Amino acid sequence: MTGLQILQRQRCVPAAIVQAFRGVPVANISDCMARMTAGGPTLRPMHKGGYLCGPALTVKSRPGDNLMIHKAIAMAQPGDVIVVDAGGDLSNALIGELMVTTARKNGIAGFVMNGAIRDLDMIAAGDFPVYAAGVTHRGPYKDGPGEINVTIAIAGMVIQPGDLVLGDADGLLCVPIDSAAEILKAAQAKGVAEQKILKDIAEGTLDISWIDATLKRIGCNTEPR
Repeated sequence: MTGLQILQRQRCVPAAIVQAFRGVPVANISDCMARMTAGGPTLRPMHKGGYLCGPALTVKSRPGDNLMIHKAIAMAQPGDVIVVDAGGDLSNALIGELMVTTARKNGIAGFVMNGAIRDLDMIAAGDFPVYAAGVTHRGPYKDGPGEINVTIAIAGMVIQPGDLVLGDADGLLCVPIDSAAEILKAAQAKGVAEQKILKDIAEGTLDISWIDATLKRIGCNTEPR
C-alpha cells in the first residue's frame, strides 16, 4: 500500500566503489555531475567531522514521526546510510542520542534527515555523520505512516534505494548506481588536475589566459577604460 509499506532493496552500489569514493571531495564529484545535483543548502553536517559515504537505505516519513526510522535502523546493513525524507519539517526531532548510539553500534554509516534532530551536544561532539535541516528539543511521534526503500527526493535530488550517498563539510550528494564508476573516474581525474593547479599557484606559473579569452568571447573589454 502506497504510503505504508516496507520494501526490500533490490540493488546496491558495489562495496569497492563505495570504498574508492571515500574521502573524495564532494565539490569535485558535484562538478563532474555538471553541478546539477545537490541535497540543498539547508541540510548541514551536525557532527564534528567525518566523511559520509555508503549506499542509501531510504525512508519516507510523515513529518515529525520516526516509526519507520526505527524500523530502518533494525533493517540496515553495516555501511548503509539511512536517508530520510520527512518533508523538511522542523517541528519535531526525528532522531537523537539513543537512535544515533544504536545506529553506530549496528555499523550504520550515518544519517541524512530532511527534518530536525535533537541532542545536538552529543552529536556535535562526535564523528558519526549526521546531516539534518535543523534542531529542536521536541520529540517525535511513532505512529506512521511511512515507507522504506522507495524513491525519495530532497531539494530536487532524487535518491533511489542503493544509490551512493556522500557528504562532507560542503554538503550532500547522491550518485546514481549506474553512473557511479564513470563519475568516480572523472572525480579522481579532477583531483589530479586540481593538485596541478595548486602547484602552479605555489610556483607562480598559473595560466589565467582563459579569463581574457572568455571576456573577449562575451564581448567585454579586457583592459580598464
